Amino acid sequence: MNIMTTDIEGVVVISPRIFKDDRGYFFESFNQKDFYEYVGPVSFVQDNESRSAYGVVRGLHFQKGEHAQAKLVRVISGRVLDVAVDLRPGSPTYGRHVAVELSGENHLQLFIPRGFAHGFSVLSEEAVFQYKCDNFYCPSSEGAVAWNDPDIGIDWKLPPEDVVLSAKDSHHPFLKDLLQSSVK
Repeated sequence: MNIMTTDIEGVVVISPRIFKDDRGYFFESFNQKDFYEYVGPVSFVQDNESRSAYGVVRGLHFQKGEHAQAKLVRVISGRVLDVAVDLRPGSPTYGRHVAVELSGENHLQLFIPRGFAHGFSVLSEEAVFQYKCDNFYCPSSEGAVAWNDPDIGIDWKLPPEDVVLSAKDSHHPFLKDLLQSSVK
């Protein structure tokens, strides 16, 4: 696997070695030994998958406190813009984000450490999205930041009229209205 650093410490893009021939392709989507060597020890305990249509924006979600989650995300089919926003109190990159296009064709993965909000927009007709989490989901520890926070300034690569949100995702606070301690 090839590890590419980003502008925010701890967030990395992983590009697997892909073996192709006339039958198709093969690659390891996860190898604990290699992952530990390049990223560090993270023990994943839960795998999730979602399917979404074009224009859907999911996020920006995070888990607070002892239920915080690191994630390793990838797209099985389709294309998304995946986004991680730094919410670590005292971080020099607090409020900044990394955005990476993940697709079923490029097979890239994004590792997002604990202390980040996460979201994605679907750029293809449909996308199947998978993610590994290092902590179990806990509804009482949910937190979120508005997907369209002007201080974060994410270009979701969608015309505003095409954005599709859940009722819940359309009412999250802006980052300036969140207390940094609420993310800990």
